[in-house]
Amino acid sequence: MSLDDTLNIFRAIGEETRLRIMGLLCRGELTVTEITTILGQSQPRVSRHLKILADAGLAERHREGAWMFYRVAAEARDDPALGAVLTSVEAIADSSDRIVARDRERFEQSREARAAVAAAYFKENAREWTRLRRLHLPESDIEARMVGLLKGEVVDQFIDLGAGTGRMLEIFAGHYRAGVGYDLSHEMLAIARANLERAGVAHAQLRHGDLFSLPLEPQSADVVCIHQVLHFLAEPAAAVAEAARLLKPGGRLIISDFAPHDLEFLRDEHAHRRLGFSDEEVRDWCAAAGLALDKIETLSPGSGERRKLTVKIWLCDSPAKAMREISRLHPRSVA
Repeated sequence: MSLDDTLNIFRAIGEETRLRIMGLLCRGELTVTEITTILGQSQPRVSRHLKILADAGLAERHREGAWMFYRVAAEARDDPALGAVLTSVEAIADSSDRIVARDRERFEQSREARAAVAAAYFKENAREWTRLRRLHLPESDIEARMVGLLKGEVVDQFIDLGAGTGRMLEIFAGHYRAGVGYDLSHEMLAIARANLERAGVAHAQLRHGDLFSLPLEPQSADVVCIHQVLHFLAEPAAAVAEAARLLKPGGRLIISDFAPHDLEFLRDEHAHRRLGFSDEEVRDWCAAAGLALDKIETLSPGSGERRKLTVKIWLCDSPAKAMREISRLHPRSVA
């Protein structure tokens, strides 16, 4: 890195608003609107500061439909100069400074407001959940592909994050000895319990819990499933990291969600925060969580189904299986 590049970094971070913005981004991904609300500043001003941070390599932007998301640049932590700056920013962001503490409080309020919107949506639509799922391919097609990933294996512990109607616990019932599903919506849990009882699934439990911080020991699950949940979340990468924490060595994470799309009405009418995810984004989350993305399934709608969405299924392996595969392909690399 040249002297000019280094000076550009310090010029970018050496201003109060930009320092505050970076402190917020170190806490999680945010839209421009969320940042303006937290800081109490105009959108044009915040946008100018974000451009300076992005040009300096500290932040990166990602447009998704009408929304622009900002986060700490992925490469920043690997660069010595940028990494040192971020370490200092994180220390400041956790300090007791009055302004920083207020930003921190407003960040949490923003997250709680987003969660409240999603919770209200789930409460209102719990009984119509199956009908709402008709935006994509038939559930039976998706479920068959997901179950097929286990290749008939029966595992000890299966955990479903964001259990919804309990459908994942039902369709995987023949592939685990004990299952647990977690959800924040009491309405959804009530429906899930009724569905599992109706289906005769007695070896699964349902619990009220936050999928970002579950009361479970690390390495307690053989399989973790996150089905059509991530697009509602402010921090989908954090949910993947929590799933990785729960996996035993050699365990697997099954994620299903939408491929990138442009149906903006899903944000307003169905509380979606994200309009799908790319394979590259999921691969990056897995790598950051210590998982390897092993397989990708793509289920596309027919040519005449204009309004339907493409569904992706990602199978991720915990380190033990990933290392066995590396050893098989490149024996000398792990000798």
